[in-house]
Amino acid sequence: MKHIKHCSVIAALAAAALTFAGVAPAALAANDGATQDAVVATRSFPKTNAVKKNILAEASSTQVESDSDWGGVESLNVPQTKSQAEKDVEAAAAAAEQQRQQQAQAQAQAQAQAASRSAARSDLSSSGSFTVTPPDGASVSSLLTFANQFVGKVPYVSGGNTPSGWDCSGFVQYVYGQMGVSLPHYSGAQATVGRAVGSLADAQPGDIIANAQHAAIYVGNGMVINSQLNGTRYDPIAWVFPSSYSIRRIF
Repeated sequence: MKHIKHCSVIAALAAAALTFAGVAPAALAANDGATQDAVVATRSFPKTNAVKKNILAEASSTQVESDSDWGGVESLNVPQTKSQAEKDVEAAAAAAEQQRQQQAQAQAQAQAQAASRSAARSDLSSSGSFTVTPPDGASVSSLLTFANQFVGKVPYVSGGNTPSGWDCSGFVQYVYGQMGVSLPHYSGAQATVGRAVGSLADAQPGDIIANAQHAAIYVGNGMVINSQLNGTRYDPIAWVFPSSYSIRRIF
């Protein structure tokens, strides 16, 4: 009887061992499956909202999620280029502005010259001892006729430039000013105005002859009209310019 009980116990233990051995691989298999299910794949790039239909066409813009992060690429300062049409419009606008400025400058210069002539002519009455006739044109002959009326009538005054009295460069400045030409009041500066004339043989009446010490107006035949210490007069060039001089043509 005892032998039968022992056999029953052994059989029961063996059945239990077989049951445990079958369950363990199953549990391990279940655990392995759970481990594999825990791996989750993620996207490497932001998902776009619009599907690109033509992959060969060049894209000009795209839509992405508002919270997408592109690694700072979206904040790059990319230089903007201009089309040829835009460049043409800007060039035309610049040319128009330059033309407007040139016209305004020319108008201002004309107004300044007119004001200078008006102011100079208002000084004519200050001569007192004679009546001054304004030039009747813008020609060289008009200039010489106008200058001639001052001979023997206007005294030399250092720094002066009116018929009340003038120095050498003041006389040249005044006469040309009445012709609408603005000149500096210094003989050395007057020696640089206009166009240079190579020699006295090429000089023409109306040319300015000047150096750092004296200035005069050439009248032809080696003579000039100028303002000297003894008044406004005609003199030979060799007398009033013993050294080198410059010949400048205005007209």
